Amino acid sequence: MKKTTAPRPASAYAHAALLLLYVLLSLTLSAGAAHAYIGPGAGFALGGSLLVLLVTFALAFVIILTWPIRLVINLIRVGNPYKNSLTKRVVILGLDGLDPGLTTKFMREGRMPNFQKLADKGVFRALDTSTPSMSPVAWSTFSTGTDASHHCIYDFLTRDPCTYMPILSSTDIGNAKKVVNIGRYMVPIGKPKMKLLQKSQHFWKLLGEKNIFSIIQRVPITFPPTPFKNGLLLSGMCVPDLRGSQGTFSFFSTDNEGGEAKFIGGEQTVLRRKGNVIRSRIVGPDNSMLRSGGRMTLPFTLTIDEDGQGASFEIDGTEPIHLELNKYSDWIELTFKAGLGVSVSGIAKIYLISTDPHVNVYMTPIHIDPENPAMPISHPEVYAIYLAKKQGKFATLGFAEDTWSLNERVIDEKVFYDQAMEVYEERETMFLDAVKQTKKGFVTTVFDTTDRIQHMFYRYLDPTHPANEGKDVEQWKDAIASVYEKADQLVGKLDHVIDDPDTIFMAISDHGFTNFRRGININSWLRDNGYLFLKEEGALESGEWFEGVDWSRTRAFALGLTGIFINRKGREASGIVNEGRDYRDLVKEIAEKLEGLVDPQTGQKCVRSVAVSQQYFQGPYRFDAPDLLAGWEGGYRNSWECAVGQVTQEVFADNTRSWSGDHCVDPSLVPGVFLCNQPLAVEAPKLVDIPATVMRLFGQEPPGYMQGKMLFPDDVKSGEVKGMLDPRSLDQSGSAPGALIFPVDERKASGQS
Repeated sequence: MKKTTAPRPASAYAHAALLLLYVLLSLTLSAGAAHAYIGPGAGFALGGSLLVLLVTFALAFVIILTWPIRLVINLIRVGNPYKNSLTKRVVILGLDGLDPGLTTKFMREGRMPNFQKLADKGVFRALDTSTPSMSPVAWSTFSTGTDASHHCIYDFLTRDPCTYMPILSSTDIGNAKKVVNIGRYMVPIGKPKMKLLQKSQHFWKLLGEKNIFSIIQRVPITFPPTPFKNGLLLSGMCVPDLRGSQGTFSFFSTDNEGGEAKFIGGEQTVLRRKGNVIRSRIVGPDNSMLRSGGRMTLPFTLTIDEDGQGASFEIDGTEPIHLELNKYSDWIELTFKAGLGVSVSGIAKIYLISTDPHVNVYMTPIHIDPENPAMPISHPEVYAIYLAKKQGKFATLGFAEDTWSLNERVIDEKVFYDQAMEVYEERETMFLDAVKQTKKGFVTTVFDTTDRIQHMFYRYLDPTHPANEGKDVEQWKDAIASVYEKADQLVGKLDHVIDDPDTIFMAISDHGFTNFRRGININSWLRDNGYLFLKEEGALESGEWFEGVDWSRTRAFALGLTGIFINRKGREASGIVNEGRDYRDLVKEIAEKLEGLVDPQTGQKCVRSVAVSQQYFQGPYRFDAPDLLAGWEGGYRNSWECAVGQVTQEVFADNTRSWSGDHCVDPSLVPGVFLCNQPLAVEAPKLVDIPATVMRLFGQEPPGYMQGKMLFPDDVKSGEVKGMLDPRSLDQSGSAPGALIFPVDERKASGQS
C-alpha cells in the first residue's frame, strides 16, 4: 500500500475522524494479510479484531456525521479561539541536553550554519534549567510552568517511606483489582491501575479547553497519557518496555566461559550450537494470567550462513528473516501468548554481532508495539496506531537508546550510535509531519538523541577521562559534534516555518552538559561522618537498596542522583530524627559539612551548593522532596552505587563507565539553550517561562500557579532583536563583552573537569 500524506484537518474533530478512518483502512488491509497466520485460539482474537473494526467505523461515521453541528456549536459557544492570539502557530523543537557552550563552539567553527542563521534572525540565549537539573524534573517544569515543588518530580526515583525501597517517581502501574478464576488462569476484570504521579496540569490541556489544537510528541513524563481536548499526544520518557522495566535488553551468546553472568541490566541466554543451527527462546513479559506466574517466551531458530556473514532468524510459526552481520534488522514483531486467546505484542530489533569464534546476538529491549499497544502510549489511543500505519513501526520505549548495554560493553560504540541515529530518524519523520499538518495551534517534539550521545561519548572530548584507558579516543571524538550537526540540519529543513510570519519557532533544551570523571558516594560519606550506620559491626559496605542499613541509628541516607533524605520520625517507617529544631539543626549541619567536601585525589572542592528543600521550595509538594539537594561541581556526580542506595568502602571513585557526560550537577553549570525567530523582552529566559509564554501567545491568561513570565514583547512581530549573541564575534577565550548567552568554557567544551 502506498502511503499518502493526509490533508490538513479543518478542526480537531476532523483530525480525529481522519485518524479513525486511516486506522480503519490500515487495519482492514493488515487483517487480510495476517489471515494466513491464524492458528489455534486466533478465532477469539480475530473476532475481537472484527469488533474493533466495526466500533472504529461507527465512531468515525458518527464523528463525520455530527462534525458540522459540533463546529457550529463551538463557534457559537467560544467563537474563534485564535481571535486574541499574537500568532497563529507555535512550534517548539526540544533537543534534550543541547549545551549552550558546545553549541556556541560548533557555531563558531561553522558546523551549525542553520543555528547561526536562526540566531541572526532572532535570539540565541542560555536558558535557566530546573532544580535539580535532570530531564524528568526539567521537562515537567516545561509541561506545567512550575518548579518541582508544584509538579512533585524531583528525580527518576524516590523512596517509599514505608519500606525505604525505590519507586519510580512518575508512574504507578498495577494489575486490575478484580479477576475471574478459570482453571489455571486468572482473567482480569476491568483496566489495570495506571496513574501519572506528576502533579499540576500540562499547559496544552489548558489550551485544549480553549479550543486551541496541540500535537505533543515524546515529551518526557507524559506516561500514562493524560486525556485532553483538542489534541494528540505520544508519550515519551518513562514509557516502559513490554517487560515493565525501563529497558531490559537481551544478549545471546555461545560464549559461556566461567559460567557466570558477564554483565548486569539485561537478559542473558547461553546458546548451544549444533552445526550452523541454534535453537533458543526470547524471554518476554510476566504472564499475570497464570496462577503459577512465570514469563512468556518465544522459541526461535538461528541458522548461520555458510560464509558466516549473516544468519536466518525464525520465530516458530512465522516467516524467517535474514540478519546481516554488523547491521540492525528492521523492527520484528514479537507476539507472546498468555492463554485463553489473549496475546501481547511487542517489537524489537536484532543485531548480529559475530558468528565466529562465538555467535553473539544483541536484541534491543522489547518495545510496546505502536500498532497494537499493550498499554496506552498515546492520546487518543489510536494516535500511536495512526503514526505506525503512516510511517512504519517506531521506538516507543521512554529510554529508546539502550545506554545500559553500552555501559556494560555488551555492544560497542558503533552499535549504540547506529541505534541512536535510527531512533532520531523516526522522530524526525513524525515531527516534520506534525508541523506540516498543523497550520494553527501548537506543536512540540522532544528529541533525546542529543542527550544520549553526550552521556555516552563525552569522554571522547577528554583524552584523560578514566573511561578512556586503553581505548582509541580519535575514532569517536566527533560523535557529539555529529549529532549537533544533525540537529542543525533539522533546523535547516524548517526554513519555511522559521520564516513564516504567523509562526513563533523555538529550539530549546532542558539543560546542558558537563564532564563526569569522578563519582561520590554520599551514603559512604554519611557513614564516615556518623549519619548512617550498618547492622553488621565493622562493616563498611552494603548491598543495593540499603540492604544491611541499621535504620534504628541512621539519621540520613541518599538515593537517586542528587537527593539526601533525613530519616524523619513520623515520615519514614523507622524514622529517628524529631521534627522541629532537631531536624533543622541536622539539615544545616549536613549542608555545611557537605559544602566543604574536597576530593583527596585532586584537592578540588566538589560541591558548589547544597539546596535545603524546605527553604528553597515554596510549593505544596515541597515536603515530598529530598531534604537536601547536592549541587556538584563539574566533573563530579553521585556515584552509580549511591544512586541505587548502596554503601561502598570509598567515598570517591573514578567513573570508568561509558556514561561519561552528565548534568546532575549544580544547575548554574548546565543551563539549556534557547533559540527563537523573534525578539525577546527579557534578559534571561528560563525554562519555567515557556508555558506561560505559549499561553499568552495564543491570547490566553496563564493560571495563577504558573511561575513563569511572558518572554516576548506585546507586539511580538516588531522591535529590535535584544541581546542576540553572534558566536562569530567571540574571542579565543569564548567570551564576548555583555554576551547574554552562557559563554563557552573551553575547559568544559573540551571535556576537562
